[in-house]
Amino acid sequence: MSTQVFSVRDTDTLQALSHPTRVQMLEALREPASAADIARRIGQPRQRINHHLHALEQAGLVERVGEERTGNFVATKYRAVARSFVVSPSVAWSDPRRLETMRSQHSLETLVLLGERLQSDAAALLDRAAFDGAQIASAAVTAETRFASEEDRAAFLNEYVAAVAKLTDKYAARQGQAYRVVLAAYPEGGSQ
Repeated sequence: MSTQVFSVRDTDTLQALSHPTRVQMLEALREPASAADIARRIGQPRQRINHHLHALEQAGLVERVGEERTGNFVATKYRAVARSFVVSPSVAWSDPRRLETMRSQHSLETLVLLGERLQSDAAALLDRAAFDGAQIASAAVTAETRFASEEDRAAFLNEYVAAVAKLTDKYAARQGQAYRVVLAAYPEGGSQ
């Protein structure tokens, strides 16, 4: 498996992924398997699985990884290209004004890209915990506040960034486990 998390970024791949049987198949294909193996695992006819395998392969979501010979029969083995699949919000963006706005508002672009990165990182960590038995040392903190003015908001962000920089400088080490520290501030109502 070449990657932990595959981010779906186009509508054709999203359409290939959108069938419930295909989602089940991708779960079954964490380990190499033939169409017959998958059919037995998820309780579907092999012919139907072959149809879905072709669609998943065309979309680049599965790859051929070998063959298995049983007598005169040769079965192709497939494997999912990633352990997890996440859908980028940009797949649903048909209006070019979003991309133009992201190019002109750098901090907003950073926020959007950070959201995608967090989604991908969280999926990979969840898989490590769920399938590898790893204990994931993580923390997430959220807070909401109100600012009386733009000046107060700017002052808060400056002090907050300075405090985080001071802490990362104080505890940073050349060796050890690397951690990502994220700071995001944005107006409430972004998800409404």
